[in-house]
Amino acid sequence: MKNAVAARSDFLVVMGIAGTGKTEIASRLAETLDCQWIEADRLHSPENVERMRQGIGLTDEQRWPWLAAICDAALAEPDRPVVIACSALRLRYRDFMRDRLGEVRFLFLDGPADLIEQRLGARKSHFATTTLLASQLATLEPPSDDEAPIRLDIALTPGEIVAQAVAVLRAG
Repeated sequence: MKNAVAARSDFLVVMGIAGTGKTEIASRLAETLDCQWIEADRLHSPENVERMRQGIGLTDEQRWPWLAAICDAALAEPDRPVVIACSALRLRYRDFMRDRLGEVRFLFLDGPADLIEQRLGARKSHFATTTLLASQLATLEPPSDDEAPIRLDIALTPGEIVAQAVAVLRAG
């Protein structure tokens, strides 16, 4: 399976707003595909983390160095594919990643705001809480069909989401 996916895309970005399950899905997908994964939240600067902890969304200027660090980390991984858990909220961020990484497949975790708010409210010890939801929703530019995203419904269980993602990846 690993080589079949790698032939189509070296980088798989599990994207969506805070609370959609990027970390859970990316880690499970990487385990299923027997590959490495990167948690983009770990690459935020301490200043960015503190800002988000206060419920303040990041500006583009604050995101560019973070996105560059994510791409550098992904390119440093020797084996492909690499799964990346990253919000990738705007088209320009996704374009930046494509420019730096080449072929990237985006897996868009999507769902209703009330479900996401419930999940954010249940979080313990994470800097992204319900105070960031409005900012995240305002920033989000869902991937359009011409980006060929894999759309995944967060109302499904993590196992169902990963199975659906793998099925679509296998199909091409």
